[in-house]
Amino acid sequence: MRSNPTGRQLRLGAELRKLRERAGLTSTEAGQLLGVKQNQVSNMESGRMGVSPERVRMLACHYECPDKALVEALTRMASDRTRGWWEEYRELLPSSLLDLAELEHHARALRDSVTARIPGLLQTHDHAREIFRQAVIELSPPDIEHRLSFRIKRQSVLYRDAPLPYEAVIHEAALRMKVGGSAIARRQLQHLLDMSERDGVTLRAITFDAGAYPGSGQSIYYVHGPVPPLDTVYLDQSHGLAFLDAEAQLHKYRTLFDRLEAVALAPGKTRDLIHAVMKDL
Repeated sequence: MRSNPTGRQLRLGAELRKLRERAGLTSTEAGQLLGVKQNQVSNMESGRMGVSPERVRMLACHYECPDKALVEALTRMASDRTRGWWEEYRELLPSSLLDLAELEHHARALRDSVTARIPGLLQTHDHAREIFRQAVIELSPPDIEHRLSFRIKRQSVLYRDAPLPYEAVIHEAALRMKVGGSAIARRQLQHLLDMSERDGVTLRAITFDAGAYPGSGQSIYYVHGPVPPLDTVYLDQSHGLAFLDAEAQLHKYRTLFDRLEAVALAPGKTRDLIHAVMKDL
């Protein structure tokens, strides 16, 4: 029995619960179909108990799930026993950060929207270190270094042989902030230009002239799962991190990103803006 299931294990259990509820079955009835006790079904759905790929297929059959792509994705989740690089931070960082790295590792695409900061996957060492130094709850030097190394390792998803598609919408305010001073800010902007030329990376900026726009003032990170029902929205809020996966929430944020990209500059114009900001430093 798991005492601290990972985010991926929790998600698998939650999706099995959704399938059961859509089938109109109670956990007791599901247990009877499987020949197990009700508490075992509850433990599987809470992520506290592992589920074999065979059992996932059996449950999907009993629940008469018509979405074959979703069933295959859930089966792969059940068979995956990967212990990724993020596990070395298990006792050093909040589990929500590890769950984020695991999400990114298994994602098929990423969409990021920020107003007052540079996205974490695009930050330089110096820029990220300064951000951590300004944390509301002061971090010790070792904690800063742990978070810094973790953030840099997360960026590996953009350097794969087959890079993960990544789209970022960044407000001009974030581009003009002199985090760490002019020299660090200039290197950060150059890094954005360099990254914008990489395969799979698309940067779009929203200018001050755009005025009000959908989702302004909110940082949103949309992680595309192997199939749309397994997408996740990640919100970095002042009171903590939140992961959203309800169907209505996913639809809302997909629509929001589409509207954001309609307001933002094209990638070429975005690079022109970054060059202009660098000249102002």
